[in-house]
Amino acid sequence: MFWNSTGVGVWRYDASTKVWVDAPNAVPQSPYQYRFDYLCLVDNNSFDVDCLAAATECSAGENGRPVRWWWKLVVAGPNDWSRIAPDRCVYSEKPDDVLGKIAAQIQTKFQQLPVSAGNSVMQPNPHTLRGAETNFYVEAAEQSFTVDMLGQSVSIVAKPVQYTWSYGDGTSLGPQTAAGGPLPQDRWGEKTSTSHVYTQTGDFSVVLTTHFQGTYSVNGGPPLPIPGQGQFSSPPQTVSVWRSITRNYADDCLRNPQGQGCPGVVPPAP
Repeated sequence: MFWNSTGVGVWRYDASTKVWVDAPNAVPQSPYQYRFDYLCLVDNNSFDVDCLAAATECSAGENGRPVRWWWKLVVAGPNDWSRIAPDRCVYSEKPDDVLGKIAAQIQTKFQQLPVSAGNSVMQPNPHTLRGAETNFYVEAAEQSFTVDMLGQSVSIVAKPVQYTWSYGDGTSLGPQTAAGGPLPQDRWGEKTSTSHVYTQTGDFSVVLTTHFQGTYSVNGGPPLPIPGQGQFSSPPQTVSVWRSITRNYADDCLRNPQGQGCPGVVPPAP
């Protein structure tokens, strides 16, 4: 993934201008391309036996074929490929077929993974006030998984890149790249890029949806981008919105023990 020098925005490749542009509200793209070649391939599906004997040993399964991966920058020329060492194995008589099938299925597999959406943290918590800025922020982490797909060991990395809040009162925020962050207690109530103001009292269910960008690697090969995103939602979090009432009194409780607000005195109806 490509992040800009400030660590805030993200970069995307603009095909029309052939340059990388700062796009802070976009999902980061990989600046690399990958391809693989069969080792020891003579023609069609015929291999040089002596060459295979000297190549990478593929002993983790049946019908192992050694392949060599290459990479280059998206903006590089068509012949500017660099080798990725060491060589790897694909366990199929036709690696093109199995890698193509994995590529076609990887988005569905990604969405089926038990990815944790992370936590939506609220300040103040667990109660907030009607009409006040309530700060929300995300605690989410990169996660890794290893799965078997068509007899291949596939490693998947899920990285959180965007966030959406459903605040439970009919309003939402996102998707956006800003995850927000905590405020010291003496600054609670300040407006932030992820804060929300409730206009009614009551209990509301807040749901965080985290959008993950993924990469996958087949049998230890290079990290290939997963098209699209995986979206994962956290369990609903109940937020209680209260109201505050301010009253002024002429006496303190020493002078007037029966005054409103003193211990044992029933407050007036709101």
